[in-house]
Amino acid sequence: PALGSRGTSSSSRSRRGPGAPTPQRAAIMLSRLLKEHQAKQNERKELQEKRRREAITAATCLTEALVDHLNVGVAQAYMNQRKLDHEVKTLQVQAAQFAKQTGQWIGMVENFNQALKEIGDVENWARSIELDMRTIATALEYVYKGQLQSAPS
Repeated sequence: PALGSRGTSSSSRSRRGPGAPTPQRAAIMLSRLLKEHQAKQNERKELQEKRRREAITAATCLTEALVDHLNVGVAQAYMNQRKLDHEVKTLQVQAAQFAKQTGQWIGMVENFNQALKEIGDVENWARSIELDMRTIATALEYVYKGQLQSAPS
């Protein structure tokens, strides 16, 4: 075969074509394409990792906000429960005091009723004694008058 100006055979040049790169240039181009591809892959991975971290941060902030919001409601319910417990205790003490006072009033009313009954009994007793005394006085008067009339004057 005839050698060309570069020392290559003319048949090998015709196989590659007139503008085809040499194997070294093809390897360099392939290497460059591979490096560009890897760089783009790394950029995508970094962007994806950045977005993942941002999503985690946003989710954490949302969770904290929701928990804080719920905690406010829970804290308010707890405070209301404590107030109710205090009011219940106060009401129980007041109810016990009222029951005691009511018992004392009932005792006083019963004592008053008993005193009225006793007064009524004393009144009846006094009337009975008065009636008996009048009967005795009448009888004595009758006897006295009878003795006066039967006595010689």
